[in-house]
Amino acid sequence: LLKPLQRPKPKDQSTITAAPDFDPSADAETLYNAMKGIGSDKEAILDLITSRNNAQRQEVITAYKNSFGKDLIEDLKYELTGKFERLIVSLMRAPAYHDAKEIHDAIKGVGTNEKCLIEVLASRNNKQMHEMVTAYKDAYGSDLEEDVIVDTSGHFKKMLIVLLQGSRDESGVVDASLVEQDALDLFAAGEEQWGTDEAKFIMILGNRSVTHLRMVFDEYQKITELSIEDSIKNELSGDFERLMLAVGKKHSLCYFQGLGTADNTLIRIMISRSEIDMLDIRECFRLRYEKSLYNMIKDDTSGDYKRTLLNLCGGDDDLAGEFFPEAAQIAYKMWELSAMTKVQLRPTVRPAANFDPAADAQALRKAMKGFGTDEDAIIDIVAQRSNAQRQEIRQTFKSLLGRDLMKDLKSELSKNLERLIIGLMLTPAEFDAKMMKKAMEGAGTDEHALIEILVTRSNDEIQAMNAAYQAAYKKTLEEAIQSDTSGLFCRILVSLVQGAREEGPADLERADADAQVKSDDMKVKFMSILCTRSFPHLRKVFQEFVRFSNKDIEQIIKKEMSGDVKNTFYAIVCSVKNQPSYLADRLYKAMKGLGTDDRALIRIMVSRSEIDLFTIRKEFKETHDVSLHEFIQGDTSGDYRKTLLILCGGED
Repeated sequence: LLKPLQRPKPKDQSTITAAPDFDPSADAETLYNAMKGIGSDKEAILDLITSRNNAQRQEVITAYKNSFGKDLIEDLKYELTGKFERLIVSLMRAPAYHDAKEIHDAIKGVGTNEKCLIEVLASRNNKQMHEMVTAYKDAYGSDLEEDVIVDTSGHFKKMLIVLLQGSRDESGVVDASLVEQDALDLFAAGEEQWGTDEAKFIMILGNRSVTHLRMVFDEYQKITELSIEDSIKNELSGDFERLMLAVGKKHSLCYFQGLGTADNTLIRIMISRSEIDMLDIRECFRLRYEKSLYNMIKDDTSGDYKRTLLNLCGGDDDLAGEFFPEAAQIAYKMWELSAMTKVQLRPTVRPAANFDPAADAQALRKAMKGFGTDEDAIIDIVAQRSNAQRQEIRQTFKSLLGRDLMKDLKSELSKNLERLIIGLMLTPAEFDAKMMKKAMEGAGTDEHALIEILVTRSNDEIQAMNAAYQAAYKKTLEEAIQSDTSGLFCRILVSLVQGAREEGPADLERADADAQVKSDDMKVKFMSILCTRSFPHLRKVFQEFVRFSNKDIEQIIKKEMSGDVKNTFYAIVCSVKNQPSYLADRLYKAMKGLGTDDRALIRIMVSRSEIDLFTIRKEFKETHDVSLHEFIQGDTSGDYRKTLLILCGGED
């Protein structure tokens, strides 16, 4: 048996700690005075409650009843309202009773809040699990396991029941031979075979220690060149997939990144982690999203509710741009894992079987001939053929019928459906060239489109786009960029449009030099490195940047740069880290809020459908807790929506 490597004991990563010189009777009196008479002093209430830890709050509850003969929680419910009341009352409950209430609320009534079940049950240790089960029985008079069995089903139910036993190995001792065997067993249960042995995943992920699982996942990655997260996404689905992803996170605290603005989730996580690892969660949040957790809360909430959440959050990481010592280790490790992981890109559109270009050409002609147009027939053919097959149809249409298919489609279709179908019928190079042209024509420039296209295309794709642009518009793409943009942003785009990014692995010695950027030439140095180095090399540069500066490359870009230069550098970093995730975020921004950026939606759906749209879909669901299919369905309509949903390839 091998003991895991001894690490320095981490510093306290909580944001809420025990108050010094604590006097529960004095606190009880302060709260009583804040609530007596007409109205209540909400600031006094929230300031006191968020500056005490939960154990002290329980003493205050007892002192309040002893001094005033009243139930403090009932008085708080009476005096406060809305989300602020929910937050304050939840803070006053003992952790086990708070967890029990969250689980009870998740399974009572019509429907089940699977997300809550996943988040709570995947993140509690054995002691917390046993205390929660006892509290549930005390509060609701029923057995938690029996209630979960009634309300869930399938492999999802089986894994929840395993977790509810609270029997995970917590010895801290790891058997090296079992690590290798578990990694091989997971591989055999999933990637190596047709179908999946879900029981094996449940047994290993539901019972092994956290330390053991981390070593298993590292071994698994060496064997398969895939992260455990990618394998789970490939092999499992639905709520069971999401539960196993939560259990399988290499750094369990990173599961708590996806807070969103669902208030019940926000309240639950801010309360349950404020005395455990909120500082690390803040840093993980900042690693993944474009702003600090503090600023997310500040922008998305209001009033006393906001002030209470900000107190629990404990500070704004965007101000410093630096890592906490333990968070720096996590950031360094995340870049290392990113470099090791072989990302499995999966399309949603594949070549049609039994393809007959002549039959398709005749069917398209029939759909457009005479009075009216059969849009369904057009959509079913165009959206379910690969681009190479569509080019054969174009050629066959002209040779058989003596007509230009593109002109016929333009005359028969209109608006977004026409733009989408025509986009699908162009070659990828023609489509990219057209999208670049659209981004620069007329009043104003769509800088985000220019950035997205040039950052996510390979050298070959950029070279083909350059040739297609010159053929279509009789000038070079570089000339068009120079006439439409200016300054350093123009220079960056011109560098990218050369399609001359280095290829190959990281050069470790050069990565060290690239990572040591002095502030006096930062922008120019960033351009020369970010626009020319290979993605594997840049991952190593960003990792070493953490070691040399103790800072986050993304935060430095946001702090030191501005405007389109900042946006371009940030897009490159995001694309290097996880390109499908970057494109999922671009899709989300195209559809969220009022109105839809249809050009961006069409551009990504068309250009990625045969490359990695399935992978993008998975990232979209994991990051935004809503499926891409659902988002498209709610944000578009008619035949345009039907075509997009075919390209999307399914509901997650």
